[in-house]
Amino acid sequence: MFNNPRYSTRGISETVPILTQIILWNCIDSMKTERKDYLQVFKLTAENHTQHVTHSQEKPAYEHSFEFQTDKPITAKIFVIDDETHSTMLLAEEY
Repeated sequence: MFNNPRYSTRGISETVPILTQIILWNCIDSMKTERKDYLQVFKLTAENHTQHVTHSQEKPAYEHSFEFQTDKPITAKIFVIDDETHSTMLLAEEY
């Protein structure tokens, strides 16, 4: 999973800094789990110049939280969905 062409929606392109997008894709690539679920969930919260991220999936259960410094932190819930032909990053409200 997630080894196919990657896309982002207009909402992602307009609201999520490109560096943050790259970090989220990297989170999926570097997951240490036996299997990746087709739906990856990222909860982002902003505090001053710190971006807090919680990455999770349902089955098998997985959760990893971290933070990084950025000039443009955001608050958003982001889904990344793999349908076996492509992967799409989208804001939760675009689902």
